[in-house]
Amino acid sequence: MSRYELLNAFLHFLFFFMGAGIGSFLNVVIYRLPRGMSVNQPRRSFCPTCKNQIPMWLNIPLVSWIMLRGKCAKCDSAISPRYLGVELLTGLLFYAVFWKVGGDWAAFKQWGPVMLCLWIFVSLLVSGSFIDIEHFILPHEITIGGTVIGLISATLVPSLVGEDMHLRGFLISLASAALGLGGLWLVVELGKLAFGRKKYRFEKAAAWSVTQPNEEEPPVVTLAGEAYGWGDIYSRASDRMIITCAALRANEQTWENVTAELWMEKLKVRSADGKLEEFALEGVTKLEGTTTEVVIPREAMGFGDVLLLMMIGSFLGWKAVLFTVLAASIFGTVIAGLARLIGRSEWGAKIPFGPYLAAGALGWLFYGQEVLTWYMGLMSRGQVEAVW
Repeated sequence: MSRYELLNAFLHFLFFFMGAGIGSFLNVVIYRLPRGMSVNQPRRSFCPTCKNQIPMWLNIPLVSWIMLRGKCAKCDSAISPRYLGVELLTGLLFYAVFWKVGGDWAAFKQWGPVMLCLWIFVSLLVSGSFIDIEHFILPHEITIGGTVIGLISATLVPSLVGEDMHLRGFLISLASAALGLGGLWLVVELGKLAFGRKKYRFEKAAAWSVTQPNEEEPPVVTLAGEAYGWGDIYSRASDRMIITCAALRANEQTWENVTAELWMEKLKVRSADGKLEEFALEGVTKLEGTTTEVVIPREAMGFGDVLLLMMIGSFLGWKAVLFTVLAASIFGTVIAGLARLIGRSEWGAKIPFGPYLAAGALGWLFYGQEVLTWYMGLMSRGQVEAVW
């Protein structure tokens, strides 16, 4: 093996390991961002259980988790395999991006900036997807902040959106972001009108409650023994859960035969004679009762998904927006179908739409043009056969 081939092989390994290192940082983002914590302070990673800061020699991407067998070196508590998975996935995606856009090293100035922008893009997708899976939210720092980065990237590297002029790159990126925002927002609003409520009726009064076992996590609604995450019910401030209560208790106050409206940040109690009382949920430490009917707001996706598609459009262009929506719908249908076939339909229900959008965007990034060429060829052949 020549020195050039040896150096080339080393660079291939280096790009993968760089991705794994970025994945280690993304684990910090995934853990801290939805909890309102700074991603810079404390600077070093720490065990989620004992909060002990992890020394540098025990924080080597991929290697440390395997050597420690997924446990904290200090308290021996289990460390989620998600940490290993994010590092491995990010490393593979970084290398896949290099494999897709890389070329002759002499032309690095041409493909290097494209690779750097796409590395940022896949990092945003990975962190957003895992946050969405765990917390059912897509932080604005990732979606809106990512859109700004996408607009800047397409302006500096217009080839990202299929252009060769900086101004056109910016305009196409902006228009594609608007298409992603407006198109999916319309779908969400129409879906809200058509399927916006789910009603439960009980022959006998069923117990319900709102609790918050962990102060760092959103509350949990328990209805007839089944738990619902706060993000499963609420996606916007206007959402409300309407509960027909045989009995209701909020802190030390009790009611009978009232209707409770539970909003994201407040509780309204309406008695049979029309009297209305309102409380801020921040001051309510105990909320429980029995009910005969509950109406829960629902929708296929939240506004965070709309903003995520806006970000995807800003990086990859309008064709990617259309492809991503179609591919995400197919992925979601297939996963839900497979889960149902093996008797685990709840698995498919627990995955929000954001990761499917991310998968669709990655599908366009790596194989979109090939799929589009194949489809257009199929359509052309079909038209020729129809003429004959």
